[in-house]
Amino acid sequence: MKPRPVADPAHGARAPKLVASRASGLPVVSFDRHELSQILRVYGRMVAAGEWRDYAVDHLKDRAVFSIFRRASEVPLYRVEKEPALARRQGTYSVISQNGMILKRGQELARVLRVIDKSLKLVD
Repeated sequence: MKPRPVADPAHGARAPKLVASRASGLPVVSFDRHELSQILRVYGRMVAAGEWRDYAVDHLKDRAVFSIFRRASEVPLYRVEKEPALARRQGTYSVISQNGMILKRGQELARVLRVIDKSLKLVD
């Protein structure tokens, strides 16, 4: 597959710029803006608490994965996965621990994220 030239408006219409097109026409599963906002809200609180330090986002053909790390050189502490194929059975979203155990699974991302959200609670 060859990259196709595209005109770059900054350098005039004659200067070609190479843009790689997708090899497979298959759709890729990804998190939308609302889902990422919910995940990053929990992630931001835990970073502020000093517990988490890094993350990675992977968009695969069958699922999207948000991995949470304590340090960049380690395996992920948690993985938040979106797998639309499981929507009617077990739920689209799941939180998976470091050792591969599924901590929570469901249809609503906010509910699934509660298992790893250690937000402040009122103590009497």
